[in-house]
Amino acid sequence: MKRITVLGSSGSIGKQTLNIISKMKENVCIEGLAVGSNIKILKSQIKKFKPAAVSVNSPADAQNLKKWCISNNIKTDVYKGNTGLEKLTTMPKADMILAAIVGAAGLKPIIAAIKAKKDIAIANKEAIVMAGSYIMKLAAENGVSVLPVDSEHSAIFQCCTDEKKSHIKRIILTASGGPFYKYDKDFSKITVEQALDHPTWKMGRKITVDSATLMNKGLEAIEASVLFGVSINKVEIIIHPQSIVHSMVEYVDGSVIAQLSNPDMKLPIQYALTYPERLPSNIKPLNLIELNKLEFYNPDFKKFPCLNIAYYAAKKGYTVPAVMNAANETAVASFLNREIKFTDIAKIVERTVKTHKISKSTSLDTFIEADHWARHYAEKLIDEI
Repeated sequence: MKRITVLGSSGSIGKQTLNIISKMKENVCIEGLAVGSNIKILKSQIKKFKPAAVSVNSPADAQNLKKWCISNNIKTDVYKGNTGLEKLTTMPKADMILAAIVGAAGLKPIIAAIKAKKDIAIANKEAIVMAGSYIMKLAAENGVSVLPVDSEHSAIFQCCTDEKKSHIKRIILTASGGPFYKYDKDFSKITVEQALDHPTWKMGRKITVDSATLMNKGLEAIEASVLFGVSINKVEIIIHPQSIVHSMVEYVDGSVIAQLSNPDMKLPIQYALTYPERLPSNIKPLNLIELNKLEFYNPDFKKFPCLNIAYYAAKKGYTVPAVMNAANETAVASFLNREIKFTDIAKIVERTVKTHKISKSTSLDTFIEADHWARHYAEKLIDEI
Protein backbone atom coordinates (compact mmCIF):
# COMPACT_ATOMS: atom_id res chain seq x y z
CA MET A 1 0.00 0.00 0.00
CA LYS A 2 1.50 3.33 -1.11
CA ARG A 3 0.63 6.30 1.12
CA ILE A 4 0.30 9.65 -0.69
CA THR A 5 0.19 13.26 0.50
CA VAL A 6 -1.40 15.63 -2.02
CA LEU A 7 -0.34 19.29 -1.97
CA GLY A 8 -2.96 21.39 -3.77
CA SER A 9 -5.81 18.91 -3.39
CA SER A 10 -8.50 21.48 -4.30
CA GLY A 11 -6.95 22.28 -7.70
CA SER A 12 -7.47 20.56 -11.04
CA ILE A 13 -4.60 18.05 -10.67
CA GLY A 14 -5.31 17.50 -6.99
CA LYS A 15 -8.98 16.66 -7.55
CA GLN A 16 -8.16 14.32 -10.44
CA THR A 17 -5.54 12.61 -8.27
CA LEU A 18 -8.07 11.95 -5.53
CA ASN A 19 -10.56 10.67 -8.09
CA ILE A 20 -7.97 8.15 -9.27
CA ILE A 21 -7.00 7.12 -5.74
CA SER A 22 -10.67 6.54 -4.85
CA LYS A 23 -10.67 3.79 -7.51
CA MET A 24 -7.35 2.25 -6.37
CA LYS A 25 -8.04 1.62 -2.69
CA GLU A 26 -6.15 -1.67 -2.68
CA ASN A 27 -2.96 -0.02 -3.94
CA VAL A 28 -2.91 3.63 -2.81
CA CYS A 29 -4.29 5.62 0.13
CA ILE A 30 -4.21 9.25 1.31
CA GLU A 31 -1.93 10.25 4.18
CA GLY A 32 -2.26 14.05 3.97
CA LEU A 33 -3.97 16.87 2.06
CA ALA A 34 -3.12 20.55 1.65
CA VAL A 35 -5.18 23.42 0.22
CA GLY A 36 -4.83 27.18 0.25
CA SER A 37 -8.25 28.47 1.25
CA ASN A 38 -10.87 26.18 -0.31
CA ILE A 39 -12.12 24.77 2.97
CA LYS A 40 -15.44 23.57 1.55
CA ILE A 41 -13.72 21.17 -0.86
CA LEU A 42 -11.21 20.11 1.81
CA LYS A 43 -14.01 19.15 4.21
CA SER A 44 -15.58 16.86 1.62
CA GLN A 45 -12.15 15.32 0.93
CA ILE A 46 -11.53 14.76 4.65
CA LYS A 47 -14.87 12.97 4.98
CA LYS A 48 -14.11 10.72 2.04
CA PHE A 49 -10.40 9.94 2.49
CA LYS A 50 -9.90 10.38 6.26
CA PRO A 51 -6.29 11.66 6.04
CA ALA A 52 -4.03 11.61 9.08
CA ALA A 53 -3.46 15.36 8.66
CA VAL A 54 -4.31 18.37 6.51
CA SER A 55 -2.83 21.85 6.10
CA VAL A 56 -4.38 25.22 5.20
CA ASN A 57 -2.91 28.70 4.79
CA SER A 58 -4.94 30.75 7.28
CA PRO A 59 -4.78 30.34 11.09
CA ALA A 60 -8.49 31.26 11.23
CA ASP A 61 -9.36 28.55 8.69
CA ALA A 62 -7.24 26.07 10.63
CA GLN A 63 -9.03 26.88 13.88
CA ASN A 64 -12.47 26.55 12.30
CA LEU A 65 -11.46 23.29 10.62
CA LYS A 66 -10.22 21.85 13.93
CA LYS A 67 -13.59 22.62 15.54
CA TRP A 68 -15.39 21.05 12.57
CA CYS A 69 -13.29 17.87 12.83
CA ILE A 70 -14.01 17.57 16.56
CA SER A 71 -17.75 18.14 16.11
CA ASN A 72 -17.83 15.46 13.40
CA ASN A 73 -15.69 13.03 15.42
CA ILE A 74 -12.96 13.11 12.75
CA LYS A 75 -9.43 12.32 13.96
CA THR A 76 -7.51 14.39 11.42
CA ASP A 77 -4.75 16.73 12.60
CA VAL A 78 -4.97 20.28 11.21
CA TYR A 79 -1.83 22.31 10.43
CA LYS A 80 -1.51 25.90 9.26
CA GLY A 81 0.74 28.18 7.23
CA ASN A 82 4.17 27.42 5.80
CA THR A 83 5.26 25.60 8.96
CA GLY A 84 2.19 23.39 8.80
CA LEU A 85 2.77 22.65 5.14
CA GLU A 86 6.34 21.59 5.87
CA LYS A 87 5.12 19.39 8.74
CA LEU A 88 2.57 17.78 6.42
CA THR A 89 5.16 16.99 3.73
CA THR A 90 7.52 15.32 6.21
CA MET A 91 5.03 12.99 7.96
CA PRO A 92 6.86 9.67 8.54
CA LYS A 93 4.24 7.35 7.04
CA ALA A 94 3.93 9.12 3.66
CA ASP A 95 5.74 7.37 0.81
CA MET A 96 5.17 9.99 -1.87
CA ILE A 97 4.28 13.68 -2.11
CA LEU A 98 2.22 14.75 -5.10
CA ALA A 99 3.20 18.40 -5.55
CA ALA A 100 0.37 20.24 -7.30
CA ILE A 101 0.56 23.67 -5.65
CA VAL A 102 0.66 26.19 -8.49
CA GLY A 103 3.64 28.49 -8.87
CA ALA A 104 6.73 29.28 -6.79
CA ALA A 105 4.71 28.72 -3.59
CA GLY A 106 5.24 25.00 -4.14
CA LEU A 107 9.04 25.17 -3.95
CA LYS A 108 9.71 25.03 -0.20
CA PRO A 109 7.34 22.10 0.49
CA ILE A 110 9.08 20.13 -2.29
CA ILE A 111 12.49 20.85 -0.74
CA ALA A 112 11.23 19.78 2.71
CA ALA A 113 9.79 16.56 1.28
CA ILE A 114 13.02 15.65 -0.52
CA LYS A 115 15.05 16.24 2.66
CA ALA A 116 12.62 13.88 4.41
CA LYS A 117 13.41 11.32 1.66
CA LYS A 118 9.92 11.30 0.15
CA ASP A 119 9.53 10.46 -3.52
CA ILE A 120 8.01 13.36 -5.47
CA ALA A 121 5.31 13.21 -8.13
CA ILE A 122 5.75 16.70 -9.52
CA ALA A 123 2.97 18.65 -11.20
CA ASN A 124 4.56 21.98 -10.29
CA LYS A 125 6.67 22.93 -13.29
CA GLU A 126 7.33 26.40 -11.88
CA ALA A 127 9.38 24.98 -8.99
CA ILE A 128 11.57 23.04 -11.45
CA VAL A 129 12.01 26.12 -13.65
CA MET A 130 12.81 28.27 -10.63
CA ALA A 131 15.33 25.99 -8.88
CA GLY A 132 15.56 22.80 -10.90
CA SER A 133 19.31 22.27 -10.57
CA TYR A 134 19.04 22.57 -6.78
CA ILE A 135 16.03 20.22 -6.60
CA MET A 136 17.56 17.50 -8.78
CA LYS A 137 20.91 17.61 -6.94
CA LEU A 138 19.12 17.37 -3.59
CA ALA A 139 16.96 14.50 -4.84
CA ALA A 140 20.04 12.57 -5.99
CA GLU A 141 21.78 13.14 -2.65
CA ASN A 142 18.74 11.80 -0.78
CA GLY A 143 17.99 8.87 -3.08
CA VAL A 144 14.62 10.37 -4.00
CA SER A 145 12.75 9.76 -7.27
CA VAL A 146 11.23 12.79 -9.02
CA LEU A 147 8.40 11.53 -11.23
CA PRO A 148 6.76 13.92 -13.71
CA VAL A 149 2.97 14.34 -13.73
CA ASP A 150 2.71 16.66 -16.76
CA SER A 151 1.50 14.58 -19.70
CA GLU A 152 4.46 15.63 -21.87
CA HIS A 153 7.13 14.87 -19.28
CA SER A 154 5.45 11.64 -18.28
CA ALA A 155 5.62 10.69 -21.97
CA ILE A 156 9.32 11.57 -22.16
CA PHE A 157 9.99 9.62 -18.96
CA GLN A 158 8.27 6.57 -20.42
CA CYS A 159 10.26 6.92 -23.66
CA CYS A 160 13.57 7.27 -21.78
CA THR A 161 13.33 4.43 -19.25
CA ASP A 162 16.67 2.58 -18.93
CA GLU A 163 18.28 4.66 -21.70
CA LYS A 164 21.59 6.50 -21.32
CA LYS A 165 21.45 10.30 -21.62
CA SER A 166 24.21 10.11 -24.22
CA HIS A 167 21.86 8.10 -26.45
CA ILE A 168 19.34 10.98 -26.66
CA LYS A 169 19.65 13.12 -29.78
CA ARG A 170 16.66 15.35 -29.02
CA ILE A 171 13.44 15.55 -27.05
CA ILE A 172 10.41 16.50 -29.13
CA LEU A 173 7.89 18.28 -26.93
CA THR A 174 4.38 18.49 -28.39
CA ALA A 175 2.00 21.42 -27.88
CA SER A 176 -1.68 21.67 -28.77
CA GLY A 177 -1.10 25.28 -29.84
CA GLY A 178 -3.72 26.56 -27.41
CA PRO A 179 -6.78 28.58 -28.46
CA PHE A 180 -4.88 31.12 -30.57
CA TYR A 181 -2.50 29.16 -32.80
CA LYS A 182 -4.64 29.87 -35.89
CA TYR A 183 -6.07 33.12 -34.52
CA ASP A 184 -5.55 35.91 -37.07
CA LYS A 185 -7.05 38.87 -35.21
CA ASP A 186 -5.45 41.48 -32.96
CA PHE A 187 -3.89 39.66 -29.98
CA SER A 188 -4.10 42.82 -27.86
CA LYS A 189 -7.90 42.53 -27.96
CA ILE A 190 -7.95 38.97 -26.56
CA THR A 191 -10.18 38.76 -23.48
CA VAL A 192 -9.74 36.76 -20.30
CA GLU A 193 -12.67 34.56 -21.31
CA GLN A 194 -11.10 33.79 -24.70
CA ALA A 195 -7.74 32.96 -23.11
CA LEU A 196 -9.40 30.58 -20.65
CA ASP A 197 -11.19 28.64 -23.41
CA HIS A 198 -8.63 25.90 -24.14
CA PRO A 199 -9.56 23.56 -27.02
CA THR A 200 -8.19 20.34 -25.48
CA TRP A 201 -7.48 20.45 -21.75
CA LYS A 202 -9.52 21.57 -18.73
CA MET A 203 -7.02 23.11 -16.32
CA GLY A 204 -6.56 25.82 -13.71
CA ARG A 205 -6.73 29.49 -14.74
CA LYS A 206 -3.02 30.27 -14.57
CA ILE A 207 -1.85 27.28 -16.62
CA THR A 208 -4.65 27.88 -19.15
CA VAL A 209 -3.42 31.43 -19.79
CA ASP A 210 0.15 30.09 -20.01
CA SER A 211 -1.10 27.65 -22.65
CA ALA A 212 -2.67 30.52 -24.57
CA THR A 213 0.61 32.51 -24.64
CA LEU A 214 2.59 29.25 -25.15
CA MET A 215 4.65 30.20 -22.08
CA ASN A 216 3.47 26.88 -20.66
CA LYS A 217 5.38 25.12 -23.42
CA GLY A 218 8.41 27.32 -22.77
CA LEU A 219 8.29 26.36 -19.09
CA GLU A 220 7.93 22.72 -20.10
CA ALA A 221 10.97 22.93 -22.39
CA ILE A 222 13.06 24.15 -19.44
CA GLU A 223 11.51 21.48 -17.20
CA ALA A 224 12.40 18.77 -19.73
CA SER A 225 15.98 20.01 -19.92
CA VAL A 226 16.29 19.86 -16.12
CA LEU A 227 14.42 16.61 -15.43
CA PHE A 228 16.19 14.62 -18.13
CA GLY A 229 19.60 16.26 -17.91
CA VAL A 230 19.88 17.43 -21.51
CA SER A 231 20.83 20.78 -23.02
CA ILE A 232 17.94 23.10 -23.89
CA ASN A 233 19.32 22.96 -27.45
CA LYS A 234 18.19 19.32 -27.56
CA VAL A 235 14.59 20.19 -26.64
CA GLU A 236 12.41 20.96 -29.66
CA ILE A 237 8.78 22.12 -29.59
CA ILE A 238 6.27 21.16 -32.28
CA ILE A 239 2.57 21.96 -32.58
CA HIS A 240 0.29 18.93 -32.54
CA PRO A 241 -3.38 20.04 -32.36
CA GLN A 242 -4.85 16.58 -31.66
CA SER A 243 -2.82 16.16 -28.42
CA ILE A 244 -2.53 12.41 -29.04
CA VAL A 245 1.27 12.18 -29.24
CA HIS A 246 2.27 13.54 -25.85
CA SER A 247 5.98 13.77 -26.66
CA MET A 248 8.76 11.91 -28.45
CA VAL A 249 12.42 11.10 -27.94
CA GLU A 250 14.79 10.74 -30.88
CA TYR A 251 17.93 8.67 -30.32
CA VAL A 252 21.34 8.93 -31.95
CA ASP A 253 20.68 5.84 -34.10
CA GLY A 254 17.67 7.55 -35.72
CA SER A 255 14.98 5.73 -33.72
CA VAL A 256 12.09 7.87 -32.46
CA ILE A 257 10.00 6.60 -29.54
CA ALA A 258 6.66 8.27 -28.80
CA GLN A 259 3.95 7.89 -26.16
CA LEU A 260 0.36 8.14 -27.43
CA SER A 261 -3.02 8.19 -25.72
CA ASN A 262 -6.25 10.13 -25.75
CA PRO A 263 -5.75 13.45 -23.91
CA ASP A 264 -6.64 12.64 -20.31
CA MET A 265 -4.57 13.78 -17.33
CA LYS A 266 -5.71 10.77 -15.33
CA LEU A 267 -3.21 8.60 -17.22
CA PRO A 268 0.05 10.45 -16.33
CA ILE A 269 -1.21 11.01 -12.77
CA GLN A 270 -1.91 7.30 -12.31
CA TYR A 271 1.43 6.34 -13.88
CA ALA A 272 3.29 8.56 -11.39
CA LEU A 273 1.32 7.18 -8.45
CA THR A 274 1.84 3.51 -9.33
CA TYR A 275 5.33 3.58 -10.92
CA PRO A 276 7.09 1.23 -11.57
CA GLU A 277 3.86 -0.78 -11.83
CA ARG A 278 1.14 -0.23 -14.44
CA LEU A 279 -2.49 -0.76 -13.45
CA PRO A 280 -5.64 -0.81 -15.60
CA SER A 281 -7.33 2.58 -16.08
CA ASN A 282 -10.72 3.70 -17.32
CA ILE A 283 -9.50 6.21 -19.91
CA LYS A 284 -10.94 5.93 -23.41
CA PRO A 285 -8.84 3.51 -25.52
CA LEU A 286 -6.98 5.06 -28.45
CA ASN A 287 -8.43 4.23 -31.87
CA LEU A 288 -6.03 5.42 -34.57
CA ILE A 289 -8.33 4.32 -37.41
CA GLU A 290 -11.15 6.42 -36.01
CA LEU A 291 -8.77 9.33 -35.44
CA ASN A 292 -7.62 9.10 -39.08
CA LYS A 293 -4.80 11.68 -39.00
CA LEU A 294 -2.19 13.32 -36.79
CA GLU A 295 -0.92 16.82 -37.67
CA PHE A 296 2.38 18.47 -36.77
CA TYR A 297 3.54 22.07 -37.38
CA ASN A 298 6.44 24.31 -36.48
CA PRO A 299 5.65 26.82 -33.71
CA ASP A 300 5.41 30.52 -34.59
CA PHE A 301 8.01 32.20 -32.37
CA LYS A 302 7.07 35.66 -33.65
CA LYS A 303 3.38 35.24 -32.91
CA PHE A 304 4.14 33.74 -29.49
CA PRO A 305 7.14 35.68 -28.08
CA CYS A 306 6.99 33.83 -24.75
CA LEU A 307 8.64 30.86 -26.48
CA ASN A 308 11.67 32.98 -27.40
CA ILE A 309 11.84 34.39 -23.87
CA ALA A 310 11.81 30.90 -22.36
CA TYR A 311 14.63 29.63 -24.59
CA TYR A 312 16.62 32.81 -23.87
CA ALA A 313 16.17 32.26 -20.12
CA ALA A 314 17.14 28.60 -20.37
CA LYS A 315 20.31 29.37 -22.30
CA LYS A 316 21.32 32.11 -19.84
CA GLY A 317 20.61 29.79 -16.92
CA TYR A 318 21.40 30.48 -13.26
CA THR A 319 18.75 32.87 -11.85
CA VAL A 320 17.21 33.89 -15.20
CA PRO A 321 14.59 31.10 -15.41
CA ALA A 322 13.46 31.92 -11.85
CA VAL A 323 13.10 35.58 -12.82
CA MET A 324 11.16 34.71 -15.97
CA ASN A 325 8.81 32.43 -14.04
CA ALA A 326 8.12 35.01 -11.32
CA ALA A 327 7.52 37.81 -13.83
CA ASN A 328 5.17 35.56 -15.78
CA GLU A 329 3.19 34.58 -12.67
CA THR A 330 2.82 38.26 -11.78
CA ALA A 331 1.81 39.32 -15.30
CA VAL A 332 -0.70 36.47 -15.73
CA ALA A 333 -2.34 37.31 -12.39
CA SER A 334 -2.62 40.93 -13.54
CA PHE A 335 -4.17 39.86 -16.86
CA LEU A 336 -6.69 37.64 -15.06
CA ASN A 337 -7.57 40.66 -12.91
CA ARG A 338 -8.14 42.60 -16.17
CA GLU A 339 -5.38 45.11 -15.35
CA ILE A 340 -3.26 44.55 -18.47
CA LYS A 341 -3.71 43.33 -22.05
CA PHE A 342 -2.95 39.80 -23.21
CA THR A 343 0.03 41.10 -25.22
CA ASP A 344 1.41 42.90 -22.15
CA ILE A 345 2.23 39.55 -20.52
CA ALA A 346 5.18 38.82 -22.83
CA LYS A 347 6.34 42.46 -22.76
CA ILE A 348 6.47 42.53 -18.96
CA VAL A 349 8.25 39.18 -18.75
CA GLU A 350 10.83 40.14 -21.39
CA ARG A 351 11.62 43.52 -19.80
CA THR A 352 12.01 41.90 -16.39
CA VAL A 353 14.29 39.17 -17.73
CA LYS A 354 16.44 41.57 -19.76
CA THR A 355 16.82 43.97 -16.79
CA HIS A 356 17.83 41.28 -14.30
CA LYS A 357 21.47 41.07 -13.19
CA ILE A 358 22.36 37.39 -13.23
CA SER A 359 23.66 35.74 -10.07
CA LYS A 360 25.76 32.61 -10.60
CA SER A 361 25.20 31.31 -7.08
CA THR A 362 23.23 28.06 -6.98
CA SER A 363 22.00 28.37 -3.40
CA LEU A 364 18.28 28.11 -2.71
CA ASP A 365 18.26 31.59 -1.14
CA THR A 366 19.64 33.05 -4.38
CA PHE A 367 16.77 31.59 -6.42
CA ILE A 368 14.23 32.84 -3.88
CA GLU A 369 15.77 36.33 -3.87
CA ALA A 370 15.66 36.41 -7.69
CA ASP A 371 12.00 35.39 -7.56
CA HIS A 372 11.17 38.20 -5.12
CA TRP A 373 13.08 40.79 -7.15
CA ALA A 374 11.29 39.79 -10.35
CA ARG A 375 7.84 40.02 -8.78
CA HIS A 376 8.58 43.48 -7.43
CA TYR A 377 9.99 44.67 -10.77
CA ALA A 378 7.11 43.20 -12.79
CA GLU A 379 4.58 44.86 -10.47
CA LYS A 380 6.37 48.16 -11.05
CA LEU A 381 6.06 47.69 -14.82
CA ILE A 382 2.36 46.85 -14.46
CA ASP A 383 1.78 50.03 -12.46
CA GLU A 384 3.34 52.03 -15.30
CA ILE A 385 0.95 50.64 -17.95
